[in-house]
Amino acid sequence: MAEHADEVDRVVAAWAAVRPDLDLAPMQVLSRVTRLARHLDRYRRGAFAAHGLEPWEFDVLAALRRAGEPYQLSPGTLVRETGVTSGTMTNRVDRLAARSLVRRSNHPADRRGVLVTLTDEGRTAVDAAIADLLHVERRMLTDLDPAASDQLAALLRRVGRSDET
Repeated sequence: MAEHADEVDRVVAAWAAVRPDLDLAPMQVLSRVTRLARHLDRYRRGAFAAHGLEPWEFDVLAALRRAGEPYQLSPGTLVRETGVTSGTMTNRVDRLAARSLVRRSNHPADRRGVLVTLTDEGRTAVDAAIADLLHVERRMLTDLDPAASDQLAALLRRVGRSDET
């Protein structure tokens, strides 16, 4: 086994020993992606918690922040941006509004519509959380030079797209 073997190498070697008939190449890549996702989830939660946010709170606040000024979206757009149901989004907006991180207002062009707007407190929290998250993510990629990082991003993009077809 290689000098810099990791847990995935050990698992693959064990499978190869008992099932030499299997092509274990996908496991070499995707088991590492799974393990990295677990690490990233833990780091994300820590970065968000340092600013009093849960991951779902960050997701909603980040969608509003990315929208640009006036940091305002309809609940339907927030549903599409975050991939949750409308009932879940209603609950999330209620909870964020109770914490003064967002506010609801009537939609000026639609009497029945509502807009959700990021407050100054919400903007401060999401800006600090994204800065901390990027610091942690940068540390995770410290062994990659910019070209290798770009190549890895391109490869992962291709793998992600292959699941869409």
